[in-house]
Amino acid sequence: MLKITCCATKGGVGKTTLCANLSAILADQARVLMIDADPQPSLTGFFPIDAGKQGRPTGLVNLLLSDDLPAPAATTIPNLDVIASDDPAGELENRLLHMPDGRLRMFRALEQVKGYDYVLIDTRGARGALVENAVLAADLCLSPIPPEILAAQEFIRGTLSLFESLQPFSSLGFEPGQLTALFYRTDNTNDAKTIMHSISDVLSQRGIRLLKTIVPNRVVYREAATRQVPVHLHERQRRQGISASQTLLDLQSELSGILDTICPLSRVFDNSSLGANDLSARSTPRGGARALHPKSDLK
Repeated sequence: MLKITCCATKGGVGKTTLCANLSAILADQARVLMIDADPQPSLTGFFPIDAGKQGRPTGLVNLLLSDDLPAPAATTIPNLDVIASDDPAGELENRLLHMPDGRLRMFRALEQVKGYDYVLIDTRGARGALVENAVLAADLCLSPIPPEILAAQEFIRGTLSLFESLQPFSSLGFEPGQLTALFYRTDNTNDAKTIMHSISDVLSQRGIRLLKTIVPNRVVYREAATRQVPVHLHERQRRQGISASQTLLDLQSELSGILDTICPLSRVFDNSSLGANDLSARSTPRGGARALHPKSDLK
């Protein structure tokens, strides 16, 4: 089971949309669990909940504060479940801060999760105990960066600083997930190109991975969110340019290669040879989730 956290210390950069749509395309061929670790429950309601399968699902508070086995809610997207955010007052942050293992509760909770190939965690756009939990629980942390000066400055000042502050946990065997940046909501303006070039230089100097896949700023992502459907199903083809389906397939394929280097035995599938028109032909693999190496082995 591989764990991906979508994180950035600035709000409004596209973490939730990215997390939801990446989860949905992974669910085409794998069992996927989404965890909404943001007090504003945007991911919780991104896709409809399947009321017929709901039962008594586990929320985020129960996941982190209880020793009970997690009971996610099923969405109407096949193979895609969610653990809902249920802390609207934001009290969970304070409780975690006063617990001896408060920053490791997510890591320990996910050790009990079975039957999934991927876990994707959405976080709030700020620093705090919940974000730290999600980063320390992850194998890979995906940080979307819009080519805007404020987002770029906050990534350097806030997100990078967050990861640096968590490095002492490495000596305890809890390494932060590998930080990976993604240009998101891009356009073809000179200003955007200048900012992207500057960020690329900073990431290269600091040895931080930058994905080749670029997600453009297109209205189709908002349209899909309004209809509560995955964007790769909402736009399978496009007359000009790369469709949303192909963009998500490219992102999925690139991440698959990276995750395979982190945990070589964890590959569930490889869609690098598939095109957007092949989406409907894919089938769900049988069997449970593959085992993940201990984080101490990922150094």
